Amino acid sequence: MVRILIVEDNVSFRQSLKTILRLRFPSIVIDEAAERNEALKKVDTFFPDLIFMDMHLPGENGLLLTQEIKKDHPEIIVCILTSYDLPQYRETALQCGAACFIVKDSLVWKEIEALIRAITN
Repeated sequence: MVRILIVEDNVSFRQSLKTILRLRFPSIVIDEAAERNEALKKVDTFFPDLIFMDMHLPGENGLLLTQEIKKDHPEIIVCILTSYDLPQYRETALQCGAACFIVKDSLVWKEIEALIRAITN
């Protein structure tokens, strides 16, 4: 069973992503967090396989949070979510340990589905 944690402060985007993921993958388990401390707590209690991480969180940079999580949990796959498709952000995301970089305005469901299917196999 795949466990996905959505770390996103925008409630409507978080709920939309959660709903679509549940429709496409009914067997996955999804939890959510809106900010850093909640996310770190869920990482240690929910044990996600995959995290969709917003790049900009209240009082926190999602890239630094990714780096922190990957330091203690290198097995977790982190995908950065952002509204800003800038090459320097993509490069920094990879340097911080993110496996992928997804622009919110142009979500490519084939890529997300392929990623989740790779985890489930």
